Amino acid sequence: MQKEIRIGTRESQLALWQANLVKDLLAAQGFATTLVPIKSEGDIDLVTPLYEIGVQGIFTKTLDIALLNNRIDIAVHSLKDVPTQLPKNIIQAAVLERGPVKDLLVYKQDTAFLEQPGYAANVATSSLRRKAQWQRRFPQHQIHNLRGNVNTRLKKLAEENWDAAIFAAAGLERIHLRPAQSIELDWMLPAPAQGAVVVVCREDDAFCREACAPLHHTVTALCTQIERDFLRILMGGCTTPISAYAHIEGDTLLFAAELSSLDGLTFLETHRQVPVQQAADLGKTAAEEILAKGGDKIVAAIRDAK
Repeated sequence: MQKEIRIGTRESQLALWQANLVKDLLAAQGFATTLVPIKSEGDIDLVTPLYEIGVQGIFTKTLDIALLNNRIDIAVHSLKDVPTQLPKNIIQAAVLERGPVKDLLVYKQDTAFLEQPGYAANVATSSLRRKAQWQRRFPQHQIHNLRGNVNTRLKKLAEENWDAAIFAAAGLERIHLRPAQSIELDWMLPAPAQGAVVVVCREDDAFCREACAPLHHTVTALCTQIERDFLRILMGGCTTPISAYAHIEGDTLLFAAELSSLDGLTFLETHRQVPVQQAADLGKTAAEEILAKGGDKIVAAIRDAK
């Protein structure tokens, strides 16, 4: 009898959507699977801002422990939530083809407040990256902390006296919750690996590695690895406003990235275009360039502010 693959997942609607996507893809390959929902620390504390929790791996740690304890065989994560250094004995089994990458502004009435000089709009997000970029563009606006899964955050926006909140497009669109009153923030640079889903397994589990191999999307894997290399070299996470986006057009890989101060006023950015065949180390070299230009001082200032 063939082994049944136990798929570990968080309990949110979005996490379950991602896990069911992996379940369906494995079923198409002829594998038997079952879902094992597990609550993460990040789902339990919905009040404390992520950057105050010591967030590295907060949405993945519980699943990692379940994986290492053999309660599950694979775990499915939003790749942007995964620390750049995986725990010992856990490896990446597959990176799925990327979904929507951009951020969305979900507004309650209209977007007129974006054009009103001096108007102190109330905008919600728990992301330091989004906060920094938003305050650079709209310094007069007030930023409010917004935690929880997609459904919880939409409910909170409806209840509070806020003008708008910022969400990842992938999260809303995958579970068909994108409101009509939303716009894509073309100017906002996304988080490294935003919109991508990763499957991890135990390093010694050859069966699951082989089962997941056909799910791997090499273009998404390359682009997200470059973005995560940029993040890793800058030693960032949800506690540092770091943005990065790589994509391929023809035979060229285009990369844009940024390191920002907490208030968004001080920032260093890079834009590069290289042949795809020469792109493997791009995230690392771009991050080293940022550090050499003064990024080390921005990172030090953020650490001192904690």
